[in-house]
Amino acid sequence: RHIEAGVPPLQAALQGAKEVSFTVVSMSLSLIAVFVPLLLMGGLVGRMFQEFAVVLSVAVMVSLLISLTTTPMMCARLLKKSTRPTEPEIPSPQYWFQRWMKAPLNGVRDRLDRLHLHYERSLVWAVAHKRWIMLMLFATIVLNVYLYIIVPKGFFPQQDTGRLIGQVQADQSISFQAMRSKLAEFIALCKTDPDAENVIGFTGGSARNTALVFMTLRPPGERTVSSDAVIARLRRKLSQVAGANLYFQVVQDLRFGGRLGNAQYQYTLQGNDLEQLRLWAPKILAALSKLPELTDVNTDQQDKGLDAYLTYDRDTAGRLGISASAIDLALNDLYGQRIISNIYNPLNQYRVVMEAAPPFWQSSAMLDQTYVSGTNGAIVPISAVAHFASGNAALSVNHQGQFPATTITFNLPPGVSLGQATQAIDRAFLQLGVPASIQGGFQGTAKVFRSSLSSQPLLIMAALLAVYIVLGILYESLVHPLTILSTLPSAGVGALLALMATGVEFSLMALIGVILLIGIVKKNAIMMIDFALQAERQNGIPPEAAILQACKLRFRPIMMTTLAAMLGALPLAVGWGVGSELRRPLGISIVGGLAVSQILTLYTTPVVYIYMDRFRTAMLSRFRSLFLRPGHETR
Repeated sequence: RHIEAGVPPLQAALQGAKEVSFTVVSMSLSLIAVFVPLLLMGGLVGRMFQEFAVVLSVAVMVSLLISLTTTPMMCARLLKKSTRPTEPEIPSPQYWFQRWMKAPLNGVRDRLDRLHLHYERSLVWAVAHKRWIMLMLFATIVLNVYLYIIVPKGFFPQQDTGRLIGQVQADQSISFQAMRSKLAEFIALCKTDPDAENVIGFTGGSARNTALVFMTLRPPGERTVSSDAVIARLRRKLSQVAGANLYFQVVQDLRFGGRLGNAQYQYTLQGNDLEQLRLWAPKILAALSKLPELTDVNTDQQDKGLDAYLTYDRDTAGRLGISASAIDLALNDLYGQRIISNIYNPLNQYRVVMEAAPPFWQSSAMLDQTYVSGTNGAIVPISAVAHFASGNAALSVNHQGQFPATTITFNLPPGVSLGQATQAIDRAFLQLGVPASIQGGFQGTAKVFRSSLSSQPLLIMAALLAVYIVLGILYESLVHPLTILSTLPSAGVGALLALMATGVEFSLMALIGVILLIGIVKKNAIMMIDFALQAERQNGIPPEAAILQACKLRFRPIMMTTLAAMLGALPLAVGWGVGSELRRPLGISIVGGLAVSQILTLYTTPVVYIYMDRFRTAMLSRFRSLFLRPGHETR
């Protein structure tokens, strides 16, 4: 601007740096103040974002140093006064080439000039109708709160890593051989999916009726649907297998909680009475299974395993010379996998395990064909001295915090956020009338989500308070920081509308985008207010004329910085590739917030500035009338 007015480049650079130095310092320090709450956040989420806050704060400080030193020097050396050359009588090819290269720049410049002219005309109308502009600002604040309440909330965006992990849960009375055949059937069905690249699984270990399945999908460019869509497609096929269920979930890079469940999210029931817990857990499971906000609902309660009870007649066994230890040894030899010897060779050793052949221990009816020898050498069937009864026994009893616990795991169907699912679970839990001795609570990722959800408003308020304090110190005023902060509601509305329009949840990454918007959007008001205050103090211009002049002269820098920020965040919003799901909410919230705030703050900021200046003047006059006597002089 100074160079076009005829000022030499070096003098213009020094004069421009002097004009914007305080503005740049104000924007940088207030942006760093936004990250202070992130540094003070506790818990797992706080630990994740501490490095993020430190890196951005250091980057802003380095940028501030370069802006105050290197940038003015480069402007003095590189910027020249732009003039449009006159067309020669005989245009040369070089002339046409230069004209062709500069045509897009000239077109952008002409459009900016026309846009600047339209803005000046509309700004006069806005200042003449201040009450309508203030009403629009208050409506924006109310809309901001309303959108935050209704926006679908999540924890971290669901990533499409192309890796699935599934857990098979079969009937609690299943045998190892039957479980192995069920697992093979599940693997065969998974391999029929067109997007499956590799499928493996194994069973055995802690529980006989469970198995793990790992599935790798084709790269994103070679498949037509997402990982969640593949799971939904497989769910219909896998439901054909009788007596067992396979629950898949997408492997996430960020996962909270150490407990491994059949689904991604966990809800744990605890009680001091195990029998009452076993009574209410199936009822709660049935109620949650009917909720449309949940899918793949299952539980880790394993209390229906088959058990065989043997009761022997001591008198009859004594007459036949059969002791209780003889019966115990016979049953242990057949069904207890007894180690009877070790075989050693030069490189290894092998244990010899004695047991009945597998066909003879598949059913409790084989106990009728089990014999035991007495002290007199007679071979007597066990059924002659004992009778058998079948019952149920717990395969496992889980605990949490020294109390019996049952964990219900669930996944989310497409289009349902974690916030909607947690609210539905809370409603169902209250409607069932569960006794006070049974306590329910979220665990793992869902627990961290509830904790972060409760702290989100406090985090935003802390960021606003930190910015207000820093701006108050810089401007030595309690009023002008409020004018600067009045630009933020429009940014919040834009971010929330952009997230809802694109179907993206308000997750922690979107929250980081909103916090960044607090530091970015206020630059518009800082540019205007800093210039207006300087014009008032140095030139004696009235506040209304000063802010109008500031809006007109700062229009182009505001547009340039906003467009630069939007274009920088655009690759995040439309990103692709592995892990892009984590970055998209950040980019969408920044682009949407900047777009809406750019339109509204150009009109709301000057109006708020005028009203705040009137309020400051009125309060100052009232203070003088109350505390200063007539004729009293202050120094």
